[in-house]
Amino acid sequence: ERATDVGEHLRSGLQSALGDLAGFVEIRGRGLMLGIALDRPCGEIVGQCLEDGLVLNVTADTVVRLLPPMIYTRAHADQLMSILVPRIRALLSKPAPA
Repeated sequence: ERATDVGEHLRSGLQSALGDLAGFVEIRGRGLMLGIALDRPCGEIVGQCLEDGLVLNVTADTVVRLLPPMIYTRAHADQLMSILVPRIRALLSKPAPA
């Protein structure tokens, strides 16, 4: 139940923060297991977020994968978004590689 609630909070917040950006494709997944699909490689975000204390990974070169623990709260999700959203916005503000 918690995973569903916090996952929806996270999905909704990410969609609101990123949904209008060129380069954003979709958010997919279920519960707390979410993938943020972008139109370009995004591996550089992994190290940047790690510097800020957020562990995540990238799959298929263009999908930011989130697998937070089941004990995550909405406050944790808000903290995650405060780190991740600016990183994705900065990446998508650059021209897409040819």
